[in-house]
Amino acid sequence: MAAKIFIDGEAGTTGLQIRERLEDRRDLELLTIPPERRKDTSMRAQRLNEADIAILCLPDDAAKESVALITNGTTRVIDASSAHRVNPDWAYGFAEMDRAQTQAIARARFVANPGCWPQGLIATMRPLITAGLVPADFALTYSGISGYSGGGKAMIADYEAAGASASHFMPYGLTFEHKHVPEMTLYTGLDAAPLFVPSVGDFAQGMTAFVPLQLAQLPKIPSGRDLHAALADHYAAIPDSFVDVAPFEGLAKTPALDPQRHNNTNRMTLHVFANDARAQALLVAVYDNLGKGASGAAVQNLNLMLGVDARESLAA
Repeated sequence: MAAKIFIDGEAGTTGLQIRERLEDRRDLELLTIPPERRKDTSMRAQRLNEADIAILCLPDDAAKESVALITNGTTRVIDASSAHRVNPDWAYGFAEMDRAQTQAIARARFVANPGCWPQGLIATMRPLITAGLVPADFALTYSGISGYSGGGKAMIADYEAAGASASHFMPYGLTFEHKHVPEMTLYTGLDAAPLFVPSVGDFAQGMTAFVPLQLAQLPKIPSGRDLHAALADHYAAIPDSFVDVAPFEGLAKTPALDPQRHNNTNRMTLHVFANDARAQALLVAVYDNLGKGASGAAVQNLNLMLGVDARESLAA
């Protein structure tokens, strides 16, 4: 029997991409609501309670409302908002985060899909902190650039309307109170919040995230190869991982850091650059903010919850 899936908020950017990925699946029945009734609470409640798994692609408050509308004890939920990401009753939906995370997601009733920005930081830093190469009290800076689709319909409309006059590079979140910070701090294992400076570029989707490390402040200084080996070992041990670690090379520049490199896929590639003489390193994550950073991760989590091939409906 086909699993019943309801995408609450399917008209949004993430919802549309999830639906596109799932619509040809024969093992799924996609429940829908007529466009004119999408704001009808009773209709939404009916679909939420009919579904085997509901995927919420909504603002935080609306996502909380949807969860409250579920009155049965069976509907499972994947929430793509930030409403439940640090809630201990929800499994965190970054499957490659730990060796046991795929099973935690597979067994969970409630799964919080991770944010796009947090995944780059967690992917690079959590394995290093776990391995003891970088301490949890390390003063960390995190930055990068993402496509404007990460800002939702309003930002997409603004950029597309601006045309050639759109900003090519615009930092934001300059009060350092971005809503992703609690999620980043918790799941990296850091004792204190990182200094996070995101930027948006004049391209629709894709992202490159940077973690610079001033290693000289550590009592025991890891080499670039030490950092690379810890990341490679971590992801080699994760079943059905979509995260790759690029070879450790002494490159001054590389086209592999193009933020659009993995667009329309669920892949993430990590890079390590280092100058051991200066005790400096740079960790880089390249992935699609709408793929691994949103809809791709949601489909990966759905597959885990259904017990099917993790790569179903996901472009490599």
